[in-house]
Amino acid sequence: MSRPRIVIVGAGFAGYRTARTLSRLTRHQADIVLLNPTDYFLYLPLLPQVAAGILEPRRVSVSLSGTLPRVRLVLGEADGIDLDGRTVHYTDPEGGEGTLRYDRLVLAAGSVNKLLPIPGVAEHAHGFRGLPEALYLRDHVTRQVELAAAADDRAECAARCTFVVVGAGYTGTEVAAHGQMYTDAQVRRHPMRTGMRPRWMLLDVAERVLPEMDERLSRTAERVLRQRGVDVRMGTSVKEATHDGVLLTDGTTVDTRTLVWCVGVRPDPLVESLGLPMERGRLLVDPHLQVPGRPELFACGDVAAVPDLTKPGQYTPMTAQHAWRHGKVCAENVAASLGIGGQRRAYRHRDMGFVVDLGGAKAAANPLGVPMSGPAAGAVTRGYHLAAMPGNRVRVAADWLLDAVLPRQAVQLGLVRSWSVPLESASPEVARVPGRPDAGSAGSAGSEGGPGRTEPAEGRPSGEPAKARPGEEPAKSQPDGESGKSQPGGEPAKSQPGGEPAKSQPGGEPAKGQPGGEPAKGQPGGEPAKGQPGGEPAKAQPGGEPARKHPGRPGADGASGKRHRTSESTRPRPAHAPGTSRKAAEPSAAPKPSTGARRSEAPGGTRSSGRTRSPGAPAPTRSAGPPADPGPEPPPNQPPPGPDIAPGPVKRTDGPAVEGDS
Repeated sequence: MSRPRIVIVGAGFAGYRTARTLSRLTRHQADIVLLNPTDYFLYLPLLPQVAAGILEPRRVSVSLSGTLPRVRLVLGEADGIDLDGRTVHYTDPEGGEGTLRYDRLVLAAGSVNKLLPIPGVAEHAHGFRGLPEALYLRDHVTRQVELAAAADDRAECAARCTFVVVGAGYTGTEVAAHGQMYTDAQVRRHPMRTGMRPRWMLLDVAERVLPEMDERLSRTAERVLRQRGVDVRMGTSVKEATHDGVLLTDGTTVDTRTLVWCVGVRPDPLVESLGLPMERGRLLVDPHLQVPGRPELFACGDVAAVPDLTKPGQYTPMTAQHAWRHGKVCAENVAASLGIGGQRRAYRHRDMGFVVDLGGAKAAANPLGVPMSGPAAGAVTRGYHLAAMPGNRVRVAADWLLDAVLPRQAVQLGLVRSWSVPLESASPEVARVPGRPDAGSAGSAGSEGGPGRTEPAEGRPSGEPAKARPGEEPAKSQPDGESGKSQPGGEPAKSQPGGEPAKSQPGGEPAKGQPGGEPAKGQPGGEPAKGQPGGEPAKAQPGGEPARKHPGRPGADGASGKRHRTSESTRPRPAHAPGTSRKAAEPSAAPKPSTGARRSEAPGGTRSSGRTRSPGAPAPTRSAGPPADPGPEPPPNQPPPGPDIAPGPVKRTDGPAVEGDS
């Protein structure tokens, strides 16, 4: 008899704790599969210290395979669940697809950045939910301070030195507190010529900082922030965001280049596709973390609306403390449902208090309900984090010790670009890469940077060549390789939207032989064409260079003239242009002579001139003009000079194809 299979979707606080507890309870009596986009568990509470340069990124990243024995790790993102067929469909980091069968399914997909319908926020703000976003913020803040130090204009210096954080919860408060210390240390070693100091702003529509905590802790945190110079504005938020600044709800305009969005989180959109009862975007479960009517389906963490038995009628909040405790109870109930563990039990918690790290020796904490501040709260806070981390404790403690005695290294590595971490991404833990649009992000529309996302100082993906494989030079004009013309992320091909207009196109340079253009060869007043009287001998003419075999004709590549295919043999044919019939998009049986210089199009939009038309683009229109004089006829028994390419498959001549990531 085969062993039951347990599939866990997500390796956040809830998913990681579920997998670790099940590994201990089942003892080889069940197959445990963990599906996650990354191979590490991220300890989110210490992420602000990564952005401030206190901790290295790997300190807060705990290896899944190294700390979860008897658990099989599958890298990928779940994009579909068949509840009746008991299967999970996923996409791996390289674009491959797979399916996992399960007997028990645990949904612990976590949460993503919460968006609000504020103009410009999705285009110009960045969240703080994953390592890529923290690394980007660290580089961006460092860059802005360095650019401000070199600026002579006080207005530009002030804008670059202003950093706006929206959301005064746990994350926003810690980001502002650590950020002010980080930029002050930079300016202390390298003063600005204008004598200005970095300015951090913390905004929230709430009445006080940390509204979910005790009022005494809230006052402590606000006092520390104001002493450091943070501009705390309660009851205020962003009304509109632009590339050069933000408009606040009180009518104030703030010039800035940095907008950090820490308003809150929302459950992962995966659970919305299940068609099950929801509660404010979270999947409804019973106190045993089981979905009613689905005995094989469990949910925990931020995607689950778990009844709070200590507060009837309410649900447990979306915090790391609750997610960690959900994981343990969920694992015990899953094992009990399979008959390989103890008894089922309901989730009931007791509040142990909260801690907020404010940088340096300052913190706000209330362990066991006892409010604390100052160095004592700082010691309790760091002790709690060391105890809660499932690994890397010694390395984290060593980094804290080094930060206390050595200055921080304020350098920008440039590993993450702004378009790689869009705010609307449904996977903030994974940076977006060229050639693979983020299907889960709202408004991406297949583009790499999202709608209207521009940052001149950092560049765009269209100008950066993507590497197909490590250690291998990508072929041009291949997906995920060096961006070729008319390829996604590459330079737009001529006659394409956003590209240079092709000759004989509206707005482009007139083609030879067209009105206003350069006369074509073999035309009155033009250079004689090859193979014409007075011209250079054409290829395959007496005295000329022998003509090469034509692709698409018998004898080109064997008797049948078949096209050589590499990895493109498995790629779908490009679709015809919208609004045109398929018949109109296909090449005609014989090429029609064009006005002026002779041109023809091969299937797929490849012209004899070497330009390409991207798949799905409408066929370019040629400007009307008088028919050109074809010139004198070639000598008898000779092929026509400069023959057009016959319709049919065309052999690639731009180098070997390289199969890249999807």
